[in-house]
Amino acid sequence: MRRLRNSTVVITGASSGIGRAAALAFAQAGANVVLIARRRDALQEAAAECRKSGVQALAVPADVGDAREMEAAAKIAAGLTGRIDVWVNNAGVGTVGGFTDVPIEAHDRVIQTNLIGYMHGAYAAMPYFKRQPEGVLINTVSFGAWVPAPLAVAYSASKFGLRGFSGALRAELGTWPDIHICDVFPSFMDTPGLQHAGNYTARDLKPAPPVYAPERVANAMVRLARHPRDAVTIGSVATLARLGYFLAPAFVRWAMRNFMEGYLRQAEERPIDPGAVLEPKAEGRTAAGGWASPTQRYAVTIVAAVAVFGAALALTRRAV
Repeated sequence: MRRLRNSTVVITGASSGIGRAAALAFAQAGANVVLIARRRDALQEAAAECRKSGVQALAVPADVGDAREMEAAAKIAAGLTGRIDVWVNNAGVGTVGGFTDVPIEAHDRVIQTNLIGYMHGAYAAMPYFKRQPEGVLINTVSFGAWVPAPLAVAYSASKFGLRGFSGALRAELGTWPDIHICDVFPSFMDTPGLQHAGNYTARDLKPAPPVYAPERVANAMVRLARHPRDAVTIGSVATLARLGYFLAPAFVRWAMRNFMEGYLRQAEERPIDPGAVLEPKAEGRTAAGGWASPTQRYAVTIVAAVAVFGAALALTRRAV
């Protein structure tokens, strides 16, 4: 088991959502934290919360899309204790809308943040890991890396690509037994992420229930830092969706497309909103997004029923 007390943990996308929850969780475990995001004020608030646990906490405003800024942030982090023990790639953005309805600049930015930004983080951290020679790289992926999402083409592309990146890097580092690449696949989370997403549907967007508390992912990251493993899935929906898509991909694509079309037909109209994809926005600084609902258990039942039906359909077709 790896000790976290007095270690140095770097977390990107730490100004809200899973990143902010992770910062607090690592601080409570005794780790010094270096928080990275584009929003200076929100980062400083998060760092102040972390210091209440008696640890060092630095706010480093930076853009994961800029490799030089990530290298500079890594140098600052290493200055705390002379090493970097854990690097959490967590920054993420997304857009919702038809592929050609979303400006290509927004698509580019999603890939730049969600995929290239993770590569920049790993590239900045790896020299320190090899010099030590140990370290844990944790990538927040998404069950969207297993199941493509309609109206979120760039997001799906980034997450599928990220799964390949982690796998290839893990294989390359096979001769470094104490350097670990750990992937986290969360279900829908109760975070401000959807509030920050670019919305080009002209409809009000809400996450599909059930949504899970970001602290569940944060606690899983702390466990991975102590007991590294290749991958961990958060929430039954992610597991069921992955199984359903493996057994009946065409059925799951049909179901998801029809679900989205039906939802958008009845959702309230709202103006097009570019969100925080191209530029950060002040709203949404907390870990939670306020989406939790007491009716979640019914949604789980529905999702499970759909997955089971899809699996049964696939197996029946294969038997014919």
